[in-house]
Amino acid sequence: MKQLHRLLSALALLCLLFPATAQQSINWNKGGSDYTTLEANQIVRVNPITGQKDVIIAKNLLTPKGANDELKVRSYSFSEDNQKVLIYTNTKRVWRLDTKGDYWILDLKTNQLSQLGKGFDASSLMFAKISPDSKSVAYVYKNNIYSENIATHKITPLTKDGTKKLINGTFDWAYEEEFSCRDGFRWSPDSKSIAYWQIDANTIRDFYMINNTDSVYSKIVPVEYPKAGQTPSSCRIGVVVLSTAQTKWMKLPGATNNNYIPKMEWVPNTNKLIIQQLNRKQNISTLFIAEAQTAATTAIYKETDEAWVEFNNRSGESVGWDWLDNGKSFLWISEKDGWNHAYKITLDGKEQLLTPGDFDVIDILSYSEQNNKMYYTASPDNPRQRYLFSTTLDGQGKSTRITPLTQSGTHSYEISPDQKMAFHSFNSSQISRMSEVVNLPDHSVAGGKEGIEAKLSRVRLVQRPIEFFDIPIDGGVKLSAWMVKPANFDSTKKYPVVFYVYTEPAGATTKDEYYTGRNNLYQGDMGKDGYIYVSIDGRGTPLPKGRAWRKAIYRKIGQINIADQAAGASYLLKRPYMDSSRVAVWGWSGGGSTTLNLLFQYPQIYKTGIAVAAVGNQLTYDNIYQERYMGLPQENREDFVNGSPITHAKNLQGHLLYIHGTGDDNVHYQNAEMLLNELIKYNKQFEFMAYPNRSHGISEGEGTGKHLSTLYTNYLRKYCPPGGK
Repeated sequence: MKQLHRLLSALALLCLLFPATAQQSINWNKGGSDYTTLEANQIVRVNPITGQKDVIIAKNLLTPKGANDELKVRSYSFSEDNQKVLIYTNTKRVWRLDTKGDYWILDLKTNQLSQLGKGFDASSLMFAKISPDSKSVAYVYKNNIYSENIATHKITPLTKDGTKKLINGTFDWAYEEEFSCRDGFRWSPDSKSIAYWQIDANTIRDFYMINNTDSVYSKIVPVEYPKAGQTPSSCRIGVVVLSTAQTKWMKLPGATNNNYIPKMEWVPNTNKLIIQQLNRKQNISTLFIAEAQTAATTAIYKETDEAWVEFNNRSGESVGWDWLDNGKSFLWISEKDGWNHAYKITLDGKEQLLTPGDFDVIDILSYSEQNNKMYYTASPDNPRQRYLFSTTLDGQGKSTRITPLTQSGTHSYEISPDQKMAFHSFNSSQISRMSEVVNLPDHSVAGGKEGIEAKLSRVRLVQRPIEFFDIPIDGGVKLSAWMVKPANFDSTKKYPVVFYVYTEPAGATTKDEYYTGRNNLYQGDMGKDGYIYVSIDGRGTPLPKGRAWRKAIYRKIGQINIADQAAGASYLLKRPYMDSSRVAVWGWSGGGSTTLNLLFQYPQIYKTGIAVAAVGNQLTYDNIYQERYMGLPQENREDFVNGSPITHAKNLQGHLLYIHGTGDDNVHYQNAEMLLNELIKYNKQFEFMAYPNRSHGISEGEGTGKHLSTLYTNYLRKYCPPGGK
């Protein structure tokens, strides 16, 4: 339900930083003086100060023997000794991302290019990684893990029990969707073992989607999908020794199908693992140290919350751990004191707060023990924005803003390993993406080139008509909002109002970013056509406004967030230039659910709604997401019912356009049919569009985007006519 927002945010960030190489980020060298990247299907080394580029792997080296064309490189990685390059190509999509493909090894000493997994199906290998000793590669093939000797290409199966539902080294649908877990194995530091996840989804019932478009006979598309209230798939961590191909299973407490394991890594320079376990309610997070040889585990750190504990503490990545003191301690983010803060945690569980204060740390970007410095993003004064800050790792320093005060908006950084320079990208609602290379910590422009500050002097006169403001509601709560008024706005006229909504824990709509305030589904210019466009973030959205703001929504999705939206709309609609008879609302995924709830629960406010890919019944969504924020249906089923649009469908009074893809593996088409039945039951008239065999993003198929945009635009113009009156 939230995946569309995460995916679009990730793609937007990549495009902002590296528009020419969105699929492959930069690779800083270990010293930090230069980096490699992919350009024109060649790997080049770039001096970030001078901009000088040297091709280090040309197309001819990427052309297999006997082939006419070079490999089309999707991504690449170097071995630890920098003598080998792992090439990923010929990729294939699995659910969200292209995580299956072919892998090749290029030996930089001999310039020999050779394929891995030769004899296996094309585009079928997953997550190949070179061992730390640079002698072997491991990968997943058909839910089993294999190692392959680089010199001899001897392939050794390390697991043999993998099936469609017994999954080694990768994950089932729910883990991938809700924990961002895809790559499910880790090389040991000595290259002798591999630790991996095993997911047993045999007890998870398949949800059947129907493909009616690719044949005259329908095809069943099964997805193992645990609905809210259903027992999770079983999960455990094994360590397989390469020399014997024997696995030892780590002895974590509790039932394997009543807990989750979202993170696992090797402790540096040891034969130990660190494992994060969440209970099913996800309100208890425990970190364990596991002895690989004996499988014994010891709990070292526990965190609890009355709502839920955030499962991922590494900038949205499920891979990696931020180690200090040669593996004796690590960085960890927790909101246990009411704010998202960085802590230093030792392996015996002692903690030290590194970022005190009433503000949220958003992401940790870089840390260096040699420099005694940690860089992170935060925005203590404006939750819509993002800036770079630094503090010390010894806990004695103060947080210092690094981003210039003159650059108000959203900033992102790719910091070199030595912390001496960074790629800096800046944008805001008023300013499109600008980039530069800066020196740290003074943030001066590297290489004497023109930087963002100089560029801003030429664009500051270009202003978009977007206003950011707060809306006060009962209880001292302030909602975050923006508004775009019509072109040639006349305060003596009344204009139609269109609300764009999401307002669930996985996404915020009021960030100060360049695409904020735009509606890509609308054909034309909403401002020129005479619409007021508005969005409001209520409690529960992931803005850096503290734990109380984010967790107020616990067990109340579909209730408290809906009430906040309605309160914010009521406040705004008192303005004389807003036409309360022409009020529309629209959203996608969780925003589609919000649209339905607003239209049904507050028909006196919202007259027209366009809901895309909406969850109509919370009991149909997956257990990891829904139970994290709502509890267990077995204990508080009434909250799931009260928050579901289907419960309130009988109250529809306005105009509804409901849109859904029949091939949606995320928010199942089942939601549409259940809701339609309820509307039909009460003789509620509406319009409905099913997109055959389209997934959650409704992007597949010739003409789909244009058709959806035309449908959306025509409906909005018909039932919420544009223009001032």
